Amino acid sequence: MKIVIDARFTRTDHHDGISRYGASLIAAAAKIADVSMLISDARQLALLPDVPYTLISSPLSPLELFVARKVNTLGADVVVCPMQTMGTWGRKYGLVLTLHDLIYYEHPQPPGFLPAPVRLLWRLYHKAFWPQRLLLNRADTVATISRTTEALIAKYRLTRRPVRIIGNAPQPEQNPRPAEAGTEKSLVYMGSFMPYKNVETMVAGMADLPGYTLHLLSRITPQRRAELEALVPEGASVVFHNGVTDEEYGALLRTATALVSLSRAEGYGLPLVEAMAVGTPVIASDIPIFREVGGDAASYVDPDSPQQFAQAVAALQDPQAWQQASRRSVSRARQFTWDESARQLVEVAADIVRRRRR
Repeated sequence: MKIVIDARFTRTDHHDGISRYGASLIAAAAKIADVSMLISDARQLALLPDVPYTLISSPLSPLELFVARKVNTLGADVVVCPMQTMGTWGRKYGLVLTLHDLIYYEHPQPPGFLPAPVRLLWRLYHKAFWPQRLLLNRADTVATISRTTEALIAKYRLTRRPVRIIGNAPQPEQNPRPAEAGTEKSLVYMGSFMPYKNVETMVAGMADLPGYTLHLLSRITPQRRAELEALVPEGASVVFHNGVTDEEYGALLRTATALVSLSRAEGYGLPLVEAMAVGTPVIASDIPIFREVGGDAASYVDPDSPQQFAQAVAALQDPQAWQQASRRSVSRARQFTWDESARQLVEVAADIVRRRRR
């Protein structure tokens, strides 16, 4: 069985969520199956595993409508796309399309890196569910990364196709920090600064956390940074890193009191799992997807309450409480692995092949 995975959503400089998901899935699946990948820019190879590849047009090109003509020549049994937008006209192979979340129906602001015409279409697309149904029903199977999104797909009847989980996971071979080694009075946030991420509540909560530093790690526009800087309480310590390397991110995680995320909506929350994998406790907003990911290892707070956020941090000041939270985090993170995700992918592909042969 030959599987081709669409890696054209891989970034060329640093991974975002979709980019890392695709690259990690390719690396794990290639260990147990005949896997190759599609790219649209040779620079993407720097962030991808060493597997066979085919260079084709960009997924944002008008040629995407006819991309199946090119893919048909590769002899794939199943093609897996980490998005739901892959062209399918005339395809002769099995197809898995992925829907990660439904965030943008409630929060329709598109990612800023997209071209202006694509951002316009993005907003129009998310005004109704019928375009999503048209896209998803072109697949043999629809994949998603969480039970939370699976339930929403069913709630809004987004597809007639089978829906299967191909999960997200932290990077492999993470060595947890010693729970007894102690911690610095620092808090780490890894994520964008879009309004639904609710960074404002974390910043406000720093008023009740003297001696703590909140590290905001991701890249940020000057305008958005100025908006948040104006909200920093007097005397509070908030550091804008404007992007960090994977090594810097790991170093900050391994010394922090907690990773924090008070998002009002989320597709998965990979930083939560990344933190738990190294034994760093998590403080998160009380939303269904974070409950699914964090289980009983995370602390949950009202995303509208800076006071609850500060109280959750203060509760970790007790060394014994922090050590217990750290050990629960490591145990929880072990439930998420790319090897398991690869196994799920191969099972989905094999099921598609059986159905198409019938």
